[in-house]
Amino acid sequence: MRYRSTLVTSRRASSRHAHLLIVVLLGGAAVLTQAMSAQADGLAGKLGAGQSDFGGVGLMQTPTARMAPVGSMSIAASRTEPFRRYSLFLQPAEWLEGGFRYVEIEDRLYGEAIAGDRTFLDKGFDLKLRLLQENRYWPELALGFRDLGGTTLFGAEYLVASKRWYDLDFSLGLGWGYLGNASDVDSPLGWVSDSFDTRPRRAGGDRGGEFAVDAFFRGPMALFGGVEYQTPWQPLVLQLEYEGNDYTNEPLDSDQEQDSRFNIGARLALTDNLELRGGWQRGNTAMAGLSYHIDLAGLSQVKHDPPPANIDAAPRENWTEVAQELEENAGMRVASISQQGKALRVVAEPETYRSLAESEGRAGRILHAQADEEVERFHFQWQNRGLDLREDVHQREALVAAARASEHEARHRHGIYAHTNYSHTNHSHSDHANLHNDGMTLYRGEPRRFDWRLGPRLDQNLGGPDGYLYRLMAVAGAEYYTAPDAWLSGTLAWTAADNLDNYDYRGPSELPRVRTFIGDYLAESDLGIENLQYTHAGQLGKDWYVMGYGGLLEMMFAGVGGELLYRPFNSPIALGADMNWVRQRDFSQDFEMRDYDTWTGHLSAYMETGVEDVLAKVSVGRYLAGDYGTTVDLSREFDSGVRVGGWATWTDAGDDFGEGDFDKGLYVSIPLDAFFTRSSRQWANLSWQPLTRDGGAKLNRRYALYPLTEERQLGRYWEELGSGHP
Repeated sequence: MRYRSTLVTSRRASSRHAHLLIVVLLGGAAVLTQAMSAQADGLAGKLGAGQSDFGGVGLMQTPTARMAPVGSMSIAASRTEPFRRYSLFLQPAEWLEGGFRYVEIEDRLYGEAIAGDRTFLDKGFDLKLRLLQENRYWPELALGFRDLGGTTLFGAEYLVASKRWYDLDFSLGLGWGYLGNASDVDSPLGWVSDSFDTRPRRAGGDRGGEFAVDAFFRGPMALFGGVEYQTPWQPLVLQLEYEGNDYTNEPLDSDQEQDSRFNIGARLALTDNLELRGGWQRGNTAMAGLSYHIDLAGLSQVKHDPPPANIDAAPRENWTEVAQELEENAGMRVASISQQGKALRVVAEPETYRSLAESEGRAGRILHAQADEEVERFHFQWQNRGLDLREDVHQREALVAAARASEHEARHRHGIYAHTNYSHTNHSHSDHANLHNDGMTLYRGEPRRFDWRLGPRLDQNLGGPDGYLYRLMAVAGAEYYTAPDAWLSGTLAWTAADNLDNYDYRGPSELPRVRTFIGDYLAESDLGIENLQYTHAGQLGKDWYVMGYGGLLEMMFAGVGGELLYRPFNSPIALGADMNWVRQRDFSQDFEMRDYDTWTGHLSAYMETGVEDVLAKVSVGRYLAGDYGTTVDLSREFDSGVRVGGWATWTDAGDDFGEGDFDKGLYVSIPLDAFFTRSSRQWANLSWQPLTRDGGAKLNRRYALYPLTEERQLGRYWEELGSGHP
């Protein structure tokens, strides 16, 4: 059983699926600390906002109905003998909390046949839903599930209410399963059906990993609750808790003595985001823990970018200097500048600023100084890897007025239009026709030829019987362009240090081993070619994009494939399809191949739901092991640019799937300019996948058309225009 945490970086926003693996939970927190250094007023020490021992907002052993602020991420660790708990929880919406947890049971082992004397480590996923928001008369009310889709060793369901009174926050709840082991009363649902009277000892299927619906709200219930007190010393919060567990039915028969169901504890804020926790539980056992809170929705760093050019600056000597300044100051790699009548058009690719409004506002200042007086409009035609995405048009007079005085910003904003179909603009017919060609070319840039990068990378694997595994590498990547829309890319990784000699356990699988050979790939060679492929992208029409590729497509598979995407401009819906024939690579990660080959592909639908900025992606098709199924991916992007999401895959593999009948994972995508004082279009991805399985395994394609064409969606463009641009 393998658990992975990954960090993925990319040179530009369109490469978010590039392949840098890594970072375990607290390692990720250390990195994020740099971005949080400028932030204040965090969650640490706030009444009703602390993490429980299990993770998620709560007291110690029990949850409350409280939710963290939207966009929060909390990383926590605690120890109450014989349990060590590590958790990461996200708040993607006001009414939804979700996260995962590792629980190390110190007095139990995996077993000598599996992992010798290594202690047992359980994995779980939690979910909490707010049913009612607190007001003057009613408490906050929440419904929750603990260990929802894992082995359910700590599985529980609960209904809990919370009410604040001055500096006190009270909670009272009913728990089933692990939270109801004290068995205060029989489940009232037994009146509906006798099946609710008894809870299965092992829920979620024989192999675990399934949703434990056969155990939901079954068995006796117990009362739990408690109170938090905000002391006059602001950093300190005191806790009193009454829990619903009596510790006589612990996982793996690790039962504990309990002298009291009352627990006492405290939370002390060390910084705005870091919190120390301590307590006395079960009437006989000490607890200690740490929590780190991150405001992903507000993640930012004060920028020290070059100031925008003076709107009344003198003209440059020539258009080559203008193109250079557009790249340095406006963050756009210019392919061409042309003039046709009263329109000046810049064809470019964004390279620095995540906001196109920022680039266009800066560029407008530069163009105004150089353009002839007859020019009335600035056209910005945006591309990515040779693909036309959209064109934004600014009225010159309004842009200049807004740059000189902020009271004219509204007029400038109202005069802008974005489009991909010139016939939909309000220009004359002759202008429409002329805009289809370059007109008078003022500047044409040199084609992009070669890009490269070199940096360190740390791969980590946490949660399996082999314990903590790591690999420290130097990774070199390069791209050579044969045309603006065609390029050869490659990645070479050299291992400088590792402990992969400890890799031993390979989980059982009745499917072709398309992913469970991961340890063999990691341990076989110190130098490996992770990717070497040729990619050619193109357009079949204004809304149709296509891409073909072939070579060493990822660490484990080589082959050829193609993708087709239908993405109307600024439409909430896009449709795609990919088809690939692949063959398994040798463990040495050179050009040798193994015997296994297959075809894999999916039909995908993307939908911007309009509900709290949630993007839904549904893919149906054939996976690497030959199983057929569906992957559902839901994610939300905050104003900060951070995207949080989760996915789940179900296939027809049935009992052959392995541990559980579906796969799942969580991820966080973070813009790197949140860490630095200069703007950037690079991204970092933190992801967690509980098991490396052969069922539901997708090909890790390096490039995909939907992220490559992300600027087809206007997104927050209009709001960004109202933030001081140009």
